Order: sequence, then structure tokens, then C-alpha cells
Amino acid sequence: MAVAKQFKHVSYLWDENTAAAFKGDEVGLLIYRSNLLGADLRLTNYGGGNTSCKVQMPDPLTGTKTEVMYVKGSGGDLGTLKKSGLAALYMDRLLALKKIYRGIEHEDEMVALFNHCIYDLQSKAPSIDTALHAFLPFKHIDHLHPDAAIAIAAARDGEKITQELFNGSIGWVEWQRPGFDLGLKLKACLDENPKIRGIMLGSHGLFTWGDTAYESYINTLEVIEQCATYLENNFGKTRPVFGGRKINSLSPEERKEKAAVLMPMLRGYVSEHNRMIGHFSDSDAVLEFINSRDLEKLAPMGTSCPDHFLRTKISPLVLPLAAADDLNLIDSLRDKLKPAFEGYRKMYSAYYEQCKHADSPAMRDPNPVILLFPGVGMFSFAKDKATARIAAEFYTNAIQVMKGAEAISAYTSLPRQEAFNIEYWLLEEAKLQRMPKPKPLTGRIVLVTGSAGGIGKAIAKKMAQEGAVVFINDNDEGRLASATQEFRQQFGKDAFESGILDVTSNATIHHAFQKTVVAFGGVDIVVNCAGISISKPLEEHTEADWDKLYDILVKGQFLITQKGAEIMRKQNLGGDVLNIVSKNALVSGPNNAAYGSAKAAQLHLSRLNAAELGKDHIRVNVVNPDAVISDSKIWAGEWAAGRAKAYGITVEELPAYYAKRTLLNEVILPEDVANACFAFVGGLLNKSTGNVLNVDGGVAAAFVR
Repeated sequence: MAVAKQFKHVSYLWDENTAAAFKGDEVGLLIYRSNLLGADLRLTNYGGGNTSCKVQMPDPLTGTKTEVMYVKGSGGDLGTLKKSGLAALYMDRLLALKKIYRGIEHEDEMVALFNHCIYDLQSKAPSIDTALHAFLPFKHIDHLHPDAAIAIAAARDGEKITQELFNGSIGWVEWQRPGFDLGLKLKACLDENPKIRGIMLGSHGLFTWGDTAYESYINTLEVIEQCATYLENNFGKTRPVFGGRKINSLSPEERKEKAAVLMPMLRGYVSEHNRMIGHFSDSDAVLEFINSRDLEKLAPMGTSCPDHFLRTKISPLVLPLAAADDLNLIDSLRDKLKPAFEGYRKMYSAYYEQCKHADSPAMRDPNPVILLFPGVGMFSFAKDKATARIAAEFYTNAIQVMKGAEAISAYTSLPRQEAFNIEYWLLEEAKLQRMPKPKPLTGRIVLVTGSAGGIGKAIAKKMAQEGAVVFINDNDEGRLASATQEFRQQFGKDAFESGILDVTSNATIHHAFQKTVVAFGGVDIVVNCAGISISKPLEEHTEADWDKLYDILVKGQFLITQKGAEIMRKQNLGGDVLNIVSKNALVSGPNNAAYGSAKAAQLHLSRLNAAELGKDHIRVNVVNPDAVISDSKIWAGEWAAGRAKAYGITVEELPAYYAKRTLLNEVILPEDVANACFAFVGGLLNKSTGNVLNVDGGVAAAFVR
């Protein structure tokens, strides 16, 4: 019977009732245990670590019982692991590989041989760590990357500290790249120390085990708890943490404001080869490190754990800025940042040239992934939001490792050659080559005004489906809350951000763009879609009606474009402005003086902006829809009644009426407008600006001429 235990530094999550449902199902218990371990980032990073169990299974050919190991396969995350994420392999075949192993020089060829050991042909591909689990004889094994354990493993005196702290009950294996040979060394360590309860891997992580899933789980927690308690008791004991604080942080509001001003320019520099998405973190752990006296000493050393290193690169870039600097002085800011990025690229190129092998893959993007701004926070950039966020989490883990190692001894990072061998490992390169091809809008950041419903929501969805990250917004809190829930369910938390936006209010415009930039790093595509319609005869139109239409449609488009262009210019990556106008910008009709003229103003403002922003490679194009009734807030009000009255029909007859008056006899849907927007930004029309694309089913009077 599992007994709840008290832990301070890790989370005890085991529930006996939940575990009882897996009675007799060791694989189910393995998945349950893995999910619990992966739920606590103090135990392992996203996608890091692996777990296993060994069970008796029927051979599919003979029906006789044979021992099979289920182990987390290549890729995936412990916190969300399912059976489909496990590799299942015959134990006798795995052990037989020892007989044909030709030595560490032929290490990588063993990975291909794992495929000859697969028991379940539908299971996940085996990872490089398979042998590490196979050669240890325990039924259940956990291999994790807990900050507290790695801090000891990465300390200069790590082996001695491990021996003294655990009184010989935890073994030690020096740093070595994961693989078949490391598995043999783990077994040798156990053979020499048969009573140990785990093994510490120098600079890498921790192996623990048990005869049952619960025993392994408890053993893992107890070892990590002991490591964390030891570190806690030593923080500040001989010297202040990280040598003490050197500078003070700005207030949370000031930090966010600085990040919003700076991130577009940073994004422009790191997107030299591929357009990147950003993430900002100003957690207490980050601020303690970047504000410290030891920052200059520790940051260039880089990380120790391979999992950390692969996500965060050889070392971060400490920005040559002071928190008090005026970041709005663009020329001065560029004078400081440009040499810093050039210096980093030269450092990375030199690292590649010094460490490369004859068969090394070509040098990858030499720009930094992690950027540190003392007093403000940490920026991370990657191909998508999830990867950028996870890189920040990994570097935060690395900070905790440095903090612990410095408290008990001195931090040691991976030697540059070892780091290179991990980063440019041919097996890692093969994994990268197997990654799916990016979607057309991968790396793009989109803000669509009025995107909680109707045309705006359809456009935002289309952009997200094609790989972009989007900022959805509305001036209606209830409508926005519903759209936010819908986007979270359909795309996940990393694909979008949301917030209130009134296009007539500079304050909410500033806040919306700030939120977009801090969430993603900048903006590439601005879609002016927010709108309103008022249909009245000339004599019934009021001045208030006129002002409302022009404020939302014309001034709103102007203000949003102005702010979007400001950010795009900072990035120096070009960009797109798409304006959802209307066929009414070109067609004259009754009861439409204010709305139609405002739409005409929107259309010509688009032409003016296209002419002005072309030199910045910012393209401005127009989509002219007509009569998009589905899910439209406009049609829920008096506009529909006004248009029906103008045409002498009922509101219910409007969709059919609009379809019949088109050349194609088609009803226009929000998705049709969204597809037109994608046509402009999807990559095939990159040299087009100042254009108008009609999405109206064919209205001859609206032909541009």
C-alpha cells in the first residue's frame, strides 16, 4: 500500500485509487508514473528524461513468455506520455547486442540495430537511451534531469559530494555522451556497487529504480529531495548567491514596457536566416541571475546537461544595455546591438570551425537563442512559440543548476568539443531532417482586429492553421472570452494570445500591440477587419452616426496600420497590412452615404499606405468582400434591416438576394475572405502591393477599373 510522504522540494502526486486501476498492468503503471514525474518541472524538463519497465509478454510467433522492455521512445514528453510514445523491445535481443558491439568508435551504428530488437512493430522508435535502461536489471527505471541533482553532477567536486551526501548509496559515472557505451558503464558501476539505489551521471542527470512502479517513484523523489535539501542548506553559506546582487530590477510594468519596445529589434537580428518567434521571461530565478555579480563569469560558460544545451545553444548573449537606457533612441540602440550580434555570430562560427569533424553537418544558424537583459529579463527565440518558451524553461533550469553548483563547489559546463559533439551529432541531425516541413506561415506573427467573430475570426483561424501565431481581440469581453476558449481548444495555448482592443482608442491599441510583442516578439501581418455598419437614408443619418463610422473604419485602420508599421520597421523584416474593405468602396447604392464613403476612404488610405511603406518592404493590400452574413455582428443589428428596407425585401431574404445578384450566384462566407487574405501572404504574391482582391461572387459594378 502506497503511503503519502511529505516532500518540500518535489511534488508527491501518487494516488493509490488511480494506481489501483492499473493493477496487473505494469505498462499502465509506467505511463502513470511517467505522467506524474513529467508534471513537475523540478524533476525533469519538457521532453527530457525517460522511464522504462520490463514485463513478461507472449511472443507473437510462439506464444511463449518473453521479457520485453517498454521505454519512452525518441521524442515526446513524460508529462503527456501515452502508450503510443513507448518503444517495446525484446530484452534477450538487446542484451545480445553486447556480443557484436565494436567499441565507442562505432557507437552510432548500434541505434540502427535497436530496430532488430523491436517487439511491438507499432511502437515508437527507440531512443539513444535505450541501452541505458536495458543493461540495468531493474523492473522499473527512471532517468531524469532534475535541477537539484544536475547541480551536484555539474559541480567541480560532484563525485565527492555525491559519495558523502548519500554515504555511497548513489553511484557515479563520469560525463559521457549518451549511447550504448554509457549503458555498459552504468552496468559496470552497478556491478561494482551492487547495493546502490541510483547512479549520478556527471553533468547530465540521474538514474533511479525500483522493483515496482511505486518503489521507483518514491526512490526517485527521495533522492531528488535529498539533493535539493542539501543545496538549500548551502545557499549563501559561504558567499552570497551568484556573488550577490549587482543591479536592481525595474518594476514589473517597466520590465514589460522595455521588453515590448526592444523585442522587435532583437527579433529582427535573430531572424537573419529564419524568421523566429520570441518569448519573454522575468521570473524571480531569471532576475536573480541576470542582476548578479557572477553573470559575466557564468553566462559565457554555457550549460552542462545535454538537454539544456540542445535547446539553448553554446551560450547566451548578454545584451550590452542598461535597464535605464532609453530604448526609443533607435539609432543609438542599433549602434549597441549590431556589434553585439555580429560578435556572437563570429564566436559561434569560430566554435564550429574549431570543433567540426570531417563528417559534421553544415553550420546551423549562428544567432543566439537566449538573450539576457540585466534588470529586465530573458528573451528566447525559436522557430515557433512552444520551442521558444521551452528554451526559456530549459535555460531557467540551467540557472538553477549553476546556482546550486556554485553554492556547494564551483559550476563546470560541458567542454566545447563535447558540446559540439552533442549539438552536431549525426543522430541529432538525422532527427532534424525528419522534422515535418514548416507550414507557409510558420514564424509569422499576425494581429487581426475584430477577430472574436465573423470574418475576423475566420481570418485568424486560417492564419493559425497555416502555422502563424495570432493575437485575437475584440471590444466585446464576452465575445472575446468565447473565442479565446475556442482557439485554446483548437490550436493550444502557444498558438495565440488574446486581449481587448478598441480600434478607436490609442490606449487599447498600445496595450494590444504590447501584449502581442511581449508574447511573440513582434508582428508581421496586420489585418484591419474591425468594422461597423449603419444603413440609413441621407435625411436620417446623424452626425454621431457619421463620426462612429469614420472613427472605427477609417481612423481605426489608420491607427492600427501606424502602430503595426512602427513595429515592422524596427524588425526590418518587411511585413503585410491587409485591409478588409468592401465592394461598397466602389459601388454606389441607396441609404449608404456614410458607410460607403468611409469604405472608399479605407480603400484609398490603403493605396496611400502602400505607396509610403513600400520602401520598408511592407506590402499593403485590400480584400473587398460583399454580404458576408454568417456569424457577423454587423448583421445582428440594424444594418440588416436597413439593407432589406433599401432593397424592398425581408431580412430573411437577404442571403439569397445577395447571392442572386452576383455573377457566380454564390453566398460569400467568412472562410472565403480568409482564403483571400492567405493568398496575399502565403508566399506566392510576395511582390504585390497596392492591390484589390474582390471576394463578392462577382459584382460587375465593383470591378476595379
